[in-house]
Amino acid sequence: MKKLFSIFAITALLCFSVAALADGPPPPPGNPSTGGGGGGPVGAPIDGGLGILLAMGATYGAKKLYSARKAKKEEEITE
Repeated sequence: MKKLFSIFAITALLCFSVAALADGPPPPPGNPSTGGGGGGPVGAPIDGGLGILLAMGATYGAKKLYSARKAKKEEEITE
């Protein structure tokens, strides 16, 4: 089982490292109606990813709290 996990982890790391070497998209072209200047490239919003990370953290914390309370309750019963 450890060998299978190791192979999977190495494959995943190799795939992610190759994807990290890719070039980003080119900047958007200037708007011809305003003289072609155009602003700089617009960054990606972090709101969606941040919300997902917060939700995952809250879920993980709730599960840990539930497990700790359940273990404490079982410990009290056996005593």
